Amino acid sequence: MQPSQADKAKKFHALHERAGAFVIPNPWDVGTARILAGLGFEALATTSAGLAFTLGRRDGEGAVTRDEALEHARAMVEATPLPVSADLENGFGDAPEAAAETIRLAAGVGLAGASIEDASGDPARPIYEFSHALERVTAAVEAARSAPFSFTLTARAESFLFGRPDLDDTIRRLQAFEAAGADVLYAPGLPDLEAIRTVCGSVTRPVNVVMGLTGASFSVEELAAAGVKRISLGSALSRAALGAFLSAAREIAERGTFSFAGSAVSFSDLDPFMRGRND
Repeated sequence: MQPSQADKAKKFHALHERAGAFVIPNPWDVGTARILAGLGFEALATTSAGLAFTLGRRDGEGAVTRDEALEHARAMVEATPLPVSADLENGFGDAPEAAAETIRLAAGVGLAGASIEDASGDPARPIYEFSHALERVTAAVEAARSAPFSFTLTARAESFLFGRPDLDDTIRRLQAFEAAGADVLYAPGLPDLEAIRTVCGSVTRPVNVVMGLTGASFSVEELAAAGVKRISLGSALSRAALGAFLSAAREIAERGTFSFAGSAVSFSDLDPFMRGRND
């Protein structure tokens, strides 16, 4: 039986209030959502890149429409009893009103939370100017507060992913997003543990850090000690699965052998996570 949306949202909010850090992994379809729930994770998040790959599209530059992202989010919500937060990129529009409308629609598909980022999707100007980014987050926060439950709004500062490794500017943005009312703050791509520690020490709201990007990798224990509250994986699990698929397919195509099958997961290992068609 599914908990109510309000109960899921309350649980999700509480995860950010307790001591230590928690991992929020990113499934990309119903099956992977059920596996993660069965392994004991307490919340899930969507991945825009993982969804794009599932649709056979390159990540970024409008790869996924708002309707597609929200329909996918609904499927993730219905897949398990866990609270789900959605990666909603820039809110599918430049205007603050677009970000606000996306958050209102997100609340309507059962989500417990969602993120809005300051990356524009425009290669010519990849990061929104500071005041415009702040207006967008402010509008998203107002939309989140209009929901009849505790919707967790995450505000993202994306500069490190777009060749602008300016920690001072990133912190300035996160502090402004916090002042605007964002519940969680997130700067993907921070280069090292010291930068992560500096960000966490510069704000008072919970900080999300992504693991699974190329480069430095830290344990849950190390990240919690640095002040991180939430650890997401972005597209890492999707890319790991696709990496195994690609390796197996290349073995067949290039060598004509099938040794990959020896490491394939068994039906007996997968079945406990799945449901019957009428369950």
